[in-house]
Amino acid sequence: MIRSTRLALAALLLTALAGCGDKTSPQTAQQRAPSLPTVTVKSETAHREQVWDGVVEAVNEVTLTAQTNARVLELPHDVGDTVAKGDVLVRFTDVEQQSARRAAQAQIASARASLRNADAHYKRIAEIFSKGLIAQADLDQARMQRDAAQAALNAAQAQYSEAGQKVDYTVIRAPYAGIVTRRYVHVGEAVQAGPPSPQPLIGLESLNDLRVTVQVPQSAVEAIRRHQHAELLLGDGQRLAASKVIVFPYADPKTHTFNVRLELDGSHATLYPGMTVKVAFAVGDTKRLLVPMDALWHQGEMTGVYVLEGQDVRLLQVRVGERFGTRVEVVSGLTPNQRVVTDPAAAARYLSGERTEPKT
Repeated sequence: MIRSTRLALAALLLTALAGCGDKTSPQTAQQRAPSLPTVTVKSETAHREQVWDGVVEAVNEVTLTAQTNARVLELPHDVGDTVAKGDVLVRFTDVEQQSARRAAQAQIASARASLRNADAHYKRIAEIFSKGLIAQADLDQARMQRDAAQAALNAAQAQYSEAGQKVDYTVIRAPYAGIVTRRYVHVGEAVQAGPPSPQPLIGLESLNDLRVTVQVPQSAVEAIRRHQHAELLLGDGQRLAASKVIVFPYADPKTHTFNVRLELDGSHATLYPGMTVKVAFAVGDTKRLLVPMDALWHQGEMTGVYVLEGQDVRLLQVRVGERFGTRVEVVSGLTPNQRVVTDPAAAARYLSGERTEPKT
C-alpha cells in the first residue's frame, strides 16, 4: 500500500517536471514573435549598364582679350578665385582714352554750332527765295551746307561713342559668375588690341552650367544611342542623371572611339570643370534586387542584412553593387521575396535578448 502511494507521488512529480520543462506554450510563442519593420525585396527591371570615365567641362568658357591699347593698372583676382557677374577682372590706364573722349565731345560742340549757323542761313535763303529774289541754285547750295553740317554732327557723335567705348574697354568685367582659370598678364604690362590678334588677358569658366564628355568604344555606341540614358556616379554614392545624351556622329580615326556629351541640369556642388567622373550608360535591361541603405549591417569588411523567416531572425552575408539613391543593389546572398529587416540595430537587440533570456 505504501509502495503504491510512493509510485503515484513519483508519477505526479515527473508530470509536473515535464510541464516545467516545456519552454513556451503556443500563446507565449505567439507573444514572443518579433515585431520588426521589414520590407519584401522584389526583382526589379532596371538598366544593364557599362561604366566609363568622363571629363567635366564648363559650357560657358571664355578667354577675355584686350580691345584697346593700354597698360595694366590692376588685377583684382587671381587664378582660382570665384567671381560674380560684373566683377572687375582687369583695369587699365585710361589717359589716352579719356583724352580722346574729351576731344570727341569738343568736336560735337563745334559741329552743333556749325549746324545752327547753316540752318539759320538756309532759313534766310529760303525766305528770300520765296519772294523770287534769288535763284534756285542759291537755295540748293544753302540746303547742302545745312545737310553737311548735320552730317558732321552725326560723325562727331559717332566718334564720341567710339571714344566712350574705348574708355569702357579699360575696365574688363566678368560676363557671368565663374572661376578664374588663367591669368595671361601682370600689373604694369602694356597690352595691344591687335593686329595680328588681340592679346589674351583672363580665362574664365562658369560653374553654373556643366557638361561631361566621355569617349566610348564603337561597339557600345548603338546601344547608347538606343537607350539615351546615362548617370554620373558621384563620390558620395549618389547618382546624377544626364538631361540629354548626345553621341557625336563620327569616330576618332586613331582610337576608333566616339565622343558622347552629357548635358546636365544646372550645377552640382561636387562637380568642377576638369575633373574626371564615372559615367554609367544604359546598354540593355536586367533584374536587380534593391534594399534600403539603412537595412545594411556592417562589421569590419563584412556586409549583411537581417531577414525575418516566420518567427526566426537570421543574419545573411551579402555582396552589394551600385547605389541607387537611398537603395543599393544586392548582387548575391539574398533571394527575391525575402523579408529584410529595415532596422538592423533592432534585429540585433532582439537576437541578443533571445540568447541571454534565462530558461525556466
